[in-house]
Amino acid sequence: MINWNVSPDIFSIGPITIRWYGLLFAMSFIVGYQIMVIIFKRENKSEHDLNDLVWYMILGTVLGARLGHCLFYNPDYYLSHPLEILQIWKGGLASHGAAIGIITALVLYTRKKKEISFLWVIDRIVITVALSGFFIRLGNLFNSEIIGKPTNGNWGFVFVSVDNIPRHPAQLYEAIAYLLIFIFLLSFYFRVKGKFKNGLLFGLFLITVFGFRFFVEFLKENQSIFEQNLFLNMGQLLSIPFVILGIYFLFRKDKKVIKIQ
Repeated sequence: MINWNVSPDIFSIGPITIRWYGLLFAMSFIVGYQIMVIIFKRENKSEHDLNDLVWYMILGTVLGARLGHCLFYNPDYYLSHPLEILQIWKGGLASHGAAIGIITALVLYTRKKKEISFLWVIDRIVITVALSGFFIRLGNLFNSEIIGKPTNGNWGFVFVSVDNIPRHPAQLYEAIAYLLIFIFLLSFYFRVKGKFKNGLLFGLFLITVFGFRFFVEFLKENQSIFEQNLFLNMGQLLSIPFVILGIYFLFRKDKKVIKIQ
């Protein structure tokens, strides 16, 4: 067993506290941006278009994740206290909400950028989103949140700030899975030499990420009380439509093939 008693704070300077979660969340955008720089240069796309894309991604991710947490997991409370939806610093971000926010942001982005199609950009952005999932789940681990169910395995984590029960390190399971998915998507992108149908990487991303999310939920504690009365928890119910959408994009017929110069 591993006694996990790591502080979520790295250091404080006066009233300012730097936390692991915030640092890792920021890292997901910093590293993701560098990857997209390589992709945009490889495909002769404008750096100006990439800089615009970053802002769409930041807003879509943060707003979508926050609204998803509030409306999916605790709607009664937040609809009664709507101003608290804005208090992101108190915590509460949902990955399914982030996915919806990112898709919405990219739709708006490609409406502005007529020369860039929605499927072109989302096929590439999901590579960095998978890596972001790795960073964010590590942040959850440092926060001792989204904990797993009790386990008798010798790999169990005792989250000291929660209780003294050895639990599945579900955050670590997800972090490792998303890192492997990132490596797979990035390798596939370069290995196929630029020839793949529109929406293929998007479909692979949805199936692998949300497929894994569906099954790992069996090892996680529910995040809200009302989930105890559900056959599947909210994370699983929200994952199913994304997996179905991924299967559609994986097997849809598309004669157009993207060619990278």
